[in-house]
Amino acid sequence: MKADRRLIVPLDVPSAEEARATVAALGDAVSFYKIGLELFATEGMALAHELKRQGKQVFIDWKLHDIGTTVQRAAAVLAEQGCDFLTVHGEPQVMASAVRGRGASSLKILAVTVLTSLSDEDLPEIGYESTVRALVERRVHQAIAAGCDGVISSPREASLARAIGGRDFLVVTPGVRPDWSAKNDQARAATPLDALKAGASHIVCGRPITAANDPHAAALRVAAEMAQAG
Repeated sequence: MKADRRLIVPLDVPSAEEARATVAALGDAVSFYKIGLELFATEGMALAHELKRQGKQVFIDWKLHDIGTTVQRAAAVLAEQGCDFLTVHGEPQVMASAVRGRGASSLKILAVTVLTSLSDEDLPEIGYESTVRALVERRVHQAIAAGCDGVISSPREASLARAIGGRDFLVVTPGVRPDWSAKNDQARAATPLDALKAGASHIVCGRPITAANDPHAAALRVAAEMAQAG
């Protein structure tokens, strides 16, 4: 069975050496990797270049959030490096700046709607007097207006994002956990099949695969479940 290009595996480890070991263990079962903040502080970009040379796709999940000029310049640099996906926070100025920065490159700009670790009860503590669903809806509309290619949304709001964004809109869903794995710190999780049926274009699935006794087999097991969605 071949890798499912809709499956993104996060390399949430502190060193490139550990990330390379994960990639080697997964072999041909995975073709798309996410590089997050842990590797950002060390060898994140060097690893991104290695993965691209191996024919892999690379998702830079650094959730940029700064003044417009800084975000624009950062996006321009990452676009030149040949990265595939980049996350920014779902603030209008930030999103529009990232879109300007990537220019005519193929880099896809994805706006973070609401982190999957948050629930309705958490939002008032950070200044939002709304539900998660209402905030996601607002940010999806803002992402489209800013020219973003898609959003990061939990599986529970994937159908909403798909309905607003349309067929070609990217809806990348973290917080995906197969029935045979633990939810860990994801408050709004769903299975790979459920996430795709809800409208996700891509899923991010980490520990159920990378912490498995046989990561390669676990990745193929997730891919087999995804194949049921078509």
